Amino acid sequence: MFQRVNRYAVLDQPHQFPHPATVAGSGILCLGGEVEVQQLLLAYQYGIFPWYNQRKPVVWWCPSPRYVIFPEKVKVSKSMRPYFNQQKFRVTYNAYFQDVIRFCQHIPREGQDGTWINEDIVNAYSRLHELGHAVSEEVWSGEELAGGLYGVSIGKVFFGESMFSLLPNASKFGFITLCRKLASEGFAVIDCQQPNPHLESLGGEFIDGKKFHDILRQNRLYTLTMA
Repeated sequence: MFQRVNRYAVLDQPHQFPHPATVAGSGILCLGGEVEVQQLLLAYQYGIFPWYNQRKPVVWWCPSPRYVIFPEKVKVSKSMRPYFNQQKFRVTYNAYFQDVIRFCQHIPREGQDGTWINEDIVNAYSRLHELGHAVSEEVWSGEELAGGLYGVSIGKVFFGESMFSLLPNASKFGFITLCRKLASEGFAVIDCQQPNPHLESLGGEFIDGKKFHDILRQNRLYTLTMA
């Protein structure tokens, strides 16, 4: 059903994916296709996401084990507590999605040359936002944007995509606030996709890929047909 290039399946028609259980040890599930709304909605139903450089083909990932944060287990360090005690930042949701994704696109990142957030990504996730699936969080210092993040919300699972900070600890403040909000609303898990020290400090952990997909099923995400 799928062509193969260097052991990776290649999508030859839209709105299909190989089963996540066939993922390679690298975490890459398949190549090809387009980053567009229906393909993304199908992908996230099964814990699949695009991550690639400016040049195609699109690379679709489904890592196993999976790096996640359970919202109710988010860690708040001693150094962060004064930020909440004094409410140094305020938070809004979905007020400036375009600003957030553009900051995530252009903010310099240590150890990275360029960005994976190309115009196809911006356009597709902006459309997901219009449909109510892509969410932004804005962190403010006074009237100035200090940080933020965006991700995809389907069922009771939040799939984190990217975050940025213009002031120290703004993104941490935002992420902890988001975790508390998601916990209060009964969200099961935040998919962090890839580990990094920032997420580790907030309580990131690896879980078995089967357990992750069990969480997706339990939260009624499996509603679309897989090829």
